[in-house]
Amino acid sequence: MDDELLRAYCRSAYRVRLHSGGAAIIRIGEPLPAALRPLAGDRDWGFFTAWNPRSRPQSAKANRQAQRQLLADLQDDASLDVHPALGCGTDGWREPSFWIVGIAPATLQQLGERYGQNAWLSGHGAGTAGLRLG
Repeated sequence: MDDELLRAYCRSAYRVRLHSGGAAIIRIGEPLPAALRPLAGDRDWGFFTAWNPRSRPQSAKANRQAQRQLLADLQDDASLDVHPALGCGTDGWREPSFWIVGIAPATLQQLGERYGQNAWLSGHGAGTAGLRLG
């Protein structure tokens, strides 16, 4: 991964849709937003997408298919809480995503390999959001 792409990840806003409306924004290097803390509790969490593997643009059809498969994989584990989300780059780039509560870092790593992702976010409880590289 080149430095420009790494900077793009770090500047992006990671938006989680709230049940009450609106969104909470996760930012790398910052604590989990207050609105999400009750949902996370004292559990691990991740922000993940299946869109555009290896940061190479794919067709909308291919991206939707991959995202549906990711959702099916996540729904196979009843211990996970899966919330709709959106990764938003400063250049207008958008990727539908999921904020996943209860997911272990090792499982995120496995998903990263399965879905060909360069990076994703992870954290624990109200702690700092970290960028993890695949």
